[in-house]
Amino acid sequence: MKNLFSVKDKIVIITGANGGIGNALALGFAKNQSIVYGVDLKIPNTKSSNVFYHKCDVSKPKQFAKICETIFKKHKHIDVFINCAGISLPNKKPNIQYSQVNWLKTIEINLTSSFYCIQSVIPYMIKNNQGSIINITSINSELAFPRNPSYVASKGGLKMLGKSFAKDLGVHGIRVNNIGPGYIKTNMTKNSFKNKQLKQTIEKHTMLNRWGTPEDLIGPAIFLASDSSRYVTGQDIYVDGGWLTNGLVGDQ
Repeated sequence: MKNLFSVKDKIVIITGANGGIGNALALGFAKNQSIVYGVDLKIPNTKSSNVFYHKCDVSKPKQFAKICETIFKKHKHIDVFINCAGISLPNKKPNIQYSQVNWLKTIEINLTSSFYCIQSVIPYMIKNNQGSIINITSINSELAFPRNPSYVASKGGLKMLGKSFAKDLGVHGIRVNNIGPGYIKTNMTKNSFKNKQLKQTIEKHTMLNRWGTPEDLIGPAIFLASDSSRYVTGQDIYVDGGWLTNGLVGDQ
């Protein structure tokens, strides 16, 4: 019987592959016998025989488009694209004035670059009338957090961008879904994790009473990349330990 969750021999492209989540996804898919191409400004130290890294600035569309062209020429198919590149530039102190430079940079990386990357992989997926695109959004696509309007806006925009592409690409057999992480222990969140009081506050806000790890995203991503989700598109899966559903925090 066919394994519905198999991603064996699928060609997977992941942006932000040097980050905590992106790198975990790259290694996770490789362990499940996918052929993975990791894209980032920096090449991670972790190695896997099934992961091939490309240095690329995703804010420069031609660079990423060239990588996609090279991959397709070699394999004749691109099966999965995971949009994971992202930055967060919050104000360090409460301040109603937010830097225009940080606003533009965050929107460029988190939203505009994601749009161009998706545009680059679409023609190759259409050639084979199949594909799965997965955007890594955030619980911030649903909730406003303080001092970081550009991140909240970009992740909310990315969520709706995914739904828009799902609407347009379904006729070509291409599915587009979003995975929204909650608080995951990565370099992006290390300062919050090191703050004992804030760390415990965040733990209490989840139903599982713990922070997530990058490895917690592997299973949901494999589900969305595999035939087990072949009738799933335009959806949001939040991997947040129950954060969004939690109402009253603490004991009643």
